[in-house]
Amino acid sequence: METLRDILDAVAQGVLPPPDGRTTVVPQMSERDAGVLAFTAHAVVFIDEDPQWVLDTLAAVPCDALAAPMNPRFLMALLDRTGRRAETIDAMLVGSPLPGEPPLPLREITHGAHPRIVYARGRRDDVRAWTTDGGVLVMGRGVGGRLEVSVEIEEGVRHRGLGRSLVTAARHLATEPLWAQVAPGNARSMRAFLAAGYRPVGAEAVLLSKP
Repeated sequence: METLRDILDAVAQGVLPPPDGRTTVVPQMSERDAGVLAFTAHAVVFIDEDPQWVLDTLAAVPCDALAAPMNPRFLMALLDRTGRRAETIDAMLVGSPLPGEPPLPLREITHGAHPRIVYARGRRDDVRAWTTDGGVLVMGRGVGGRLEVSVEIEEGVRHRGLGRSLVTAARHLATEPLWAQVAPGNARSMRAFLAAGYRPVGAEAVLLSKP
């Protein structure tokens, strides 16, 4: 049986699910994360629920079938059934590792209290963090065990390219494909990741277990 990690690994290599208008249902890989991944004309629902219930619920959503997996009514049905919580629908981007040293000096920290680090530790495993003047870079294992990156830039040094430099640096630190989740409305962050060579591959809604 194809697993969530199989799908993510293939996407990272440029092999997306077939654009056949179907939805694939696979089990969760952790208790923490369930959700929906939307690719071109194909969706993946990773959840420990009856697959037939998922497909029947999708079929009942009053919208275009291709849009149903990310329709608020379907997502609300998942939340109601599982008792989970969600924050937003993010764009999924992935970048390949780069050789050589990062393009700016970084200092790894192990006990950071920065809000971005605290947030990451609640969403990811094996979190590591680095600082540079004006910014923080965080990496850890999230959905399906994939390696994920996030950054935070201090207000006083924004609009100077530091975000792009940090997410580029992350590709130099990584030895495997590196994933990013970016809210589509966060145009500044989206531009930084695109400029750093990350590729948009789809959208996702992660359903988190309640604390």
